[in-house]
Amino acid sequence: MTVTSTATPDAGRQERSTTADRDLVVAELDVLRALVVGGDPAPARARLDGLRARTPGDSRLDEVAAAFDLSSFERATLLLASGPDLVGDVGRELAERTGQPFLTFAAALAILPDPHWDALTHTAPLRSWSLLRPQDASALLATPLLPDERVVHHLVGVETSDERLDGLSRPLETPPDLPPTHAAVAAEVVRRWAAEGLVVLRGPQPRSTREIAAAACATVGLEPRLVAASDLPTSGPELAALVRRMARESLLGRVGWVLDLEQAPPGLVPAVGRVVPTSEVPLVMTVSDRPGGAVAGGLDGLAVPVLRVPRLGAGERAGTYARALRRAGVHVPEPEVAAAAGTFDLALPDVRVAADEVAHGVSLWTACRRRPRADVGGLARVRSTTVGWDRLVLPDEQLAQLRALVAAARHRTTVLDAWGFAAASERGRGTAALFAGDSGTGKTFAAEVVAHDLALDLVHVDLSQVVDKYLGETEKRLAQLFDAAEDGGMVLLFDEADALFGKRSEVKDSHDRYANVEVGYLLQRLEAFGGLAVLTTNARSALDVAFTRRLSTIVTFPYPDRPARLRMWQQSLPPALPTADLDLGRLAEADLSGGAIAAAALQAAYLAADDGGVLTMSHLAQAVRWELAKNGRVANRGATGPRRPA
Repeated sequence: MTVTSTATPDAGRQERSTTADRDLVVAELDVLRALVVGGDPAPARARLDGLRARTPGDSRLDEVAAAFDLSSFERATLLLASGPDLVGDVGRELAERTGQPFLTFAAALAILPDPHWDALTHTAPLRSWSLLRPQDASALLATPLLPDERVVHHLVGVETSDERLDGLSRPLETPPDLPPTHAAVAAEVVRRWAAEGLVVLRGPQPRSTREIAAAACATVGLEPRLVAASDLPTSGPELAALVRRMARESLLGRVGWVLDLEQAPPGLVPAVGRVVPTSEVPLVMTVSDRPGGAVAGGLDGLAVPVLRVPRLGAGERAGTYARALRRAGVHVPEPEVAAAAGTFDLALPDVRVAADEVAHGVSLWTACRRRPRADVGGLARVRSTTVGWDRLVLPDEQLAQLRALVAAARHRTTVLDAWGFAAASERGRGTAALFAGDSGTGKTFAAEVVAHDLALDLVHVDLSQVVDKYLGETEKRLAQLFDAAEDGGMVLLFDEADALFGKRSEVKDSHDRYANVEVGYLLQRLEAFGGLAVLTTNARSALDVAFTRRLSTIVTFPYPDRPARLRMWQQSLPPALPTADLDLGRLAEADLSGGAIAAAALQAAYLAADDGGVLTMSHLAQAVRWELAKNGRVANRGATGPRRPA
């Protein structure tokens, strides 16, 4: 199939009505009917010539004959086999001539001009394209030749589609425009189609990649349809037949195919690679950048071009956002657009959805912030935090480091792009910070404060869902998290990061080797990450040295001293809590971390609610003793004993 034309489907076809299409086909059928009944075909041929002169463009039968390279005999065989479905008298006329109300190959050889025996071989167009099907392939001469319903509808100008393919595919929306970087990739797809056929698009945002493929289809006048690889048959013959059917639909309905390789079953990708080059189907396969799996391995051995779809830079994203907002009929100040584009790297369809939400009164920042939340799946909890700096009890040095971390995330675009630091460094655009300290010293709480100050979601990674015993699965799950966080400007939080970024072990067996590969991938992905990643650990010494070198910031969270503990106690008791005769200074004597103080305050409140509804020192002292006992410690009597005399 030629896919270099940038024209829309035939202009003559657009000007003709369905009635005119049918009239042309029926007029040509009348010529063949004259041959069936033994009459003179000249009058019917004259009527056909007159109708052609009055009707612009080729008939549908002309188009089919040209598209599938039919000989004059094959063309006539197809039309006469379709005759009983087009004109009721044709079946009767065939029965009077041959004894059967349908066309057989024997009758076609006897009645139609320029016959040739190979017209009904399985490699000839009529059967290889499933235009006709012999009812009994073991009796080619005497069996009815059954036309495909899709083909019959097409011959008379009825716009329909292949029923089987409709169940396997769905229309893919063509984007109203593409940013220049993506438009260049779409143009390259068209060029590669003409030169090499099958093309693979690979990128970090599947929805954007599919839109580029759709735009390439539209450029050459094809309607894009999306097929999921997981829905395709895995056996070679069935797959080949389906791909051939897709190619036929491309010719009949001007369809271009986009095959989504995510969730492709093992072995399917190389199988498609073997089948497609032998067909004429305009096909783009799309795949994400996520590592591992059968897809990656299949692509490595596929002798087809793989085009990389890059992420857009902040400047090009800003232009994309601005165009989407204009189409939605809303005006957003340029600094606000630049701020959103510098933080949120949304896929192209999400940009349009966000713009529509802005048109309905949502702020641009909020609309962008909530688009990628669903992409995290079950691998992490997405949290919208509400705690501010006033709740964070830390020494001034650590507070200064955290505020500098916020500044780095907030002004990334200005420093890296406008001031030129990105061009002077090979490092990634993101920021990776390690929060190290004993359990309960406020590491996770500080991450919540940072995310709230940046007005970003916090993605709290669930390690039990990420780490997998099967080779490659951990990398794929982490890649999904990193991609979603990068799209949505989210803050990634890995609690107990030493479980993922621990020291690589000496290779003693295959498990060690794969574990080291896993850590190596994580280090590379963390460095390339364009957002803010926060990792916490209770054991900094357990972390891989190569990992710590890649960190932008390391904040050490000290165990709280007595003044810090007093502030924590003060903050842990809400203003609405009924209290009586509390001495928080005495409670601060107890050697508790911030997390333990919060837990003790909550436990004491439950005790108070069950004991008259007023919080007293006895409730707090009991909760402190229980909290200390968790670690096998005993409370200081000064902190929990009877009040000392004044």
